This record gives sequence, structure tokens and C-alpha cells, in this order.
Amino acid sequence: MARRRQIYEGKAKILYEGPEPGTLIQYFKDDATAFNAQKKGTISGKGVLNNRISEHVFTLLGNIGVPTHFLRRLNMREQLIRQVEIVPIEVVVRNVAAGSMSKRLGIEEGTQLPRTIIEYCLKDDALGDPLVTEEHILCFGWAAQEELHDIADLAIRVNDFLSGLFAGIGIRLVDFKLEFGRIWDNDYSRIILADEISPDNCRLWDMTTGEKLDKDRFRRDLGGEVEAYQEVARRLGLLPEDADSAVLDLETHRKRRGK
Repeated sequence: MARRRQIYEGKAKILYEGPEPGTLIQYFKDDATAFNAQKKGTISGKGVLNNRISEHVFTLLGNIGVPTHFLRRLNMREQLIRQVEIVPIEVVVRNVAAGSMSKRLGIEEGTQLPRTIIEYCLKDDALGDPLVTEEHILCFGWAAQEELHDIADLAIRVNDFLSGLFAGIGIRLVDFKLEFGRIWDNDYSRIILADEISPDNCRLWDMTTGEKLDKDRFRRDLGGEVEAYQEVARRLGLLPEDADSAVLDLETHRKRRGK
């Protein structure tokens, strides 16, 4: 597919003009960032893995009636998606205390929460994606009350489904971040799931060993980022048991073939 006009470039993805009105092409990069882009690096093949994992998860969510922006995967690094008006709020769903919650509240990391908690953060890197309340969201018009209800309902549905999906392959879903967007039909809009679901925006721990299988390996300089992402893909049935035979990075693949 010929490269089209670039619409937007984020920390992990690039959006290009789609082949039809109302569509975009979402390209997954190997770039890795943490702490609101204060730490930067590269995880070789991450974009390929996240593309496949997110495609798999979004397809399964669509099958149970969760509306999403995903249309189809185009190639190793690109997806065709619906163009949406992004709600400027990051929705964090927490099942287990970890990361910023543990630091803020002094709760030991790994503590099972009595109930699932939904937190909202304003999407603004310059401000450090600050935690906000529903009152802030409604006051400043970032989302309407009905939209917030839809967002919370969808977040819980996604959490219920993903918790079961990952538990079935021996992975504990600690927490994850979601983004939502509006699609318009004349004057009427509805909320759908957008962005991606991958080890980039989920905390995934091995149920037996507690080993981190997500971007925390990059955040905390643990090493083994590629292997962790591969392990998630393998358990989901997206990679063969012999990962060496999988094409995760085009440049490396070409070098191996002598091209």
C-alpha cells in the first residue's frame, strides 16, 4: 500500500490518512518511552508484536459486542482503523496495586484491590498526565455525563473479558490503560474503544512467578523486553513455540537472508 499523508505521530504509533473517508492507517513503531517520554529507547520488533496482540484482542472484544475503532490488520506493522475524535482522557483500570497507585497511596505493589478501580488522567504529557476526577471532566467539557457512563461501562466489560483471557494463559492482569473516541453520525455521537491493547499499556504478571511481561521491564531497566512481549504473544497463540522462526523485525530478517 502506498504511503499516505501523515496525520499524527505519537510516542508509539503514527497515524496516516486512510484509503477511504473516515479511516486511518495506524503504524506501530519500535520506539519505547516511559515517564511521559522522559525515558526513551527502542525495543526491536515491538511494533510487530503489539500490532498482532492488539489486533487479536480488539477482534475478540468486537466479537462480544464491544465497539472499537479496529477494522483489520494490513501488514506486519499497520492496521486500518476508524477515524475518531479522541476523548482527551486516559482511563486506567486497576485490579492490583502497582506503579503510581502504590507510590501515591503507600500500598505495597502486588496487593489485590478489594474491587476494581477506574481512574482518569488528562492526556497531556507536558503536565504529566495528571489524575483528574469526574467533576473535572464534566466541568471542563472533556466528556459529557452520558459519555462517562458509557466509558466506565465499557472499561469494566473490557476488564472482565481481559482478566479471563489472560488468566487462561497464566497471566495476571494487574492494570491497563484505555483510550476512547467519538464517532459521529450527523449530530449524534457514540463512544468506542480506540488506541491499542498490548504489553505497552497493560501490566501483565506471570501468575506463577510474578515475572513482569510488559513495558515495566523497560521502565525499570529489567532487560528482556523483547522476550517478555514475545512470551505474551506466544501464550496468546500468535507466535510459534520456536520464536526464532518468527519475523519480528524486518531489518533483522533481511540481514538473516543476506539481503
